Amino acid sequence: MKTRLLTSFGFLFVVAIAFILKVFVSNYFFDALILCIACFAALETSRLFTKMDKYNSKIIATIFPCFAMLLLLLGIYFDDSLGIIYTIILVIASMVIFFGITFIITLINKNTKVELKTRKMDMSTSLPKYSLIKAFNTAVTFIYPTFLLLFMTLINHFDELSNSFKVINDFDGFKYVSLFILIFAFLIPIFTDTFAYITGRLIGGKKLAPKISPNKTISGAVGGFLWCVLLSVAVFYIFYSIPDMTVIMNNAGISIWKFILIVAFGSVLSQCGDLFESWIKRKAGVKDSGNILPGHGGILDRFDSYIFTVPFLFVAFSILFAVL
Repeated sequence: MKTRLLTSFGFLFVVAIAFILKVFVSNYFFDALILCIACFAALETSRLFTKMDKYNSKIIATIFPCFAMLLLLLGIYFDDSLGIIYTIILVIASMVIFFGITFIITLINKNTKVELKTRKMDMSTSLPKYSLIKAFNTAVTFIYPTFLLLFMTLINHFDELSNSFKVINDFDGFKYVSLFILIFAFLIPIFTDTFAYITGRLIGGKKLAPKISPNKTISGAVGGFLWCVLLSVAVFYIFYSIPDMTVIMNNAGISIWKFILIVAFGSVLSQCGDLFESWIKRKAGVKDSGNILPGHGGILDRFDSYIFTVPFLFVAFSILFAVL
């Protein structure tokens, strides 16, 4: 428990420094943190897939986040002419390109035949078929976790996408929106996970999904959900006390009830992300996705709750701000 707490404080310290640098220096410092998280999460997912006999290219899975991040940052920089929706489409197209690259590299690699013989594949599996399977499994890591996690970059630069929004354009206070959404992108999973754990330990009761995650209880899931909503509302009113944020929220029609709906759904998705990663680990036959974070396991173990929540928050707030 002591090790887990020390790691948690260390993690929070790093995130806090990234937030401070974002506010006072540049958004790109937070992008660097996001990229590190995405690369490590992709690497750990690749290893989990291999343990599940879902053979893939670990190297390509790990480097793809760098290219995806570059495309997103270029799209954000050229938002005036490109638009963020087309940037997302461009990233999706890059997944197809990297799928093809993985297939070709696997097909022409001299070691692939040896690899095919040593792995648990059907004896009738041909080299092209194996190359296709490996490319497909690698492409899955482009989506989960890379593409979903990198929506955090779009949230980080939300204030720079004013050209993509109808509600507010070139309004100085718009800079607070990015910080507002980014803070809740972190707080929703933290509130949900923390109070699900506390409530589950205090109340106990029937298991939520015993075959996937034996320690999670229904009482914990409900407690995490309710406390997340209550605490998020408190933070919402702190932001609402800022005059510029008040004007922005009123212009965008962001009422407290719309916000509660977003937080509530985000909290549910946070728990779904946690359960989904637990299911992958169960299939892989491991307890943790890695060991880089003492007491927590891997990066994926720490950020599994964010993977489904972050894209939802970006889409939800984009709709509220009328993204083109």
